[in-house]
Amino acid sequence: MDGEDLGALFARMTRRLIDAERPLLARHDLSMWAYVALSHLADRPAATQLALATAMNYDKTRLIALLDDLERRRLVTRTPDPADRRARIVELTARGRKRHAAARADIRSMEDELLGDLTAAQRTLLRQTLAELAV
Repeated sequence: MDGEDLGALFARMTRRLIDAERPLLARHDLSMWAYVALSHLADRPAATQLALATAMNYDKTRLIALLDDLERRRLVTRTPDPADRRARIVELTARGRKRHAAARADIRSMEDELLGDLTAAQRTLLRQTLAELAV
């Protein structure tokens, strides 16, 4: 089979998605990494900051500054873990949940437009396939 390598195709698609998401996230006063953190907490809550960093594949030392900002803006809370007082449990606040839901709705709308030429079955298959490959 001829054609572009997967890496080239994914790189082009990733750039296209990032370019489309950036203004949507800015409208909600979120960076890409802030949105990723909120998404992880909304979809599959992490027990601790370290668990969140691992789930996001993000440097744990850089996560602290990101969480400081999100906490300052009352989008997340961090409380001591009763099992280990050195660890912090990170949770979305109601405000964080609302901000995340609004940003996600805008992103899903953009994705629907981007994938508009695909059938519903093709969209579902694409999402399922990418989820399997992203493990």
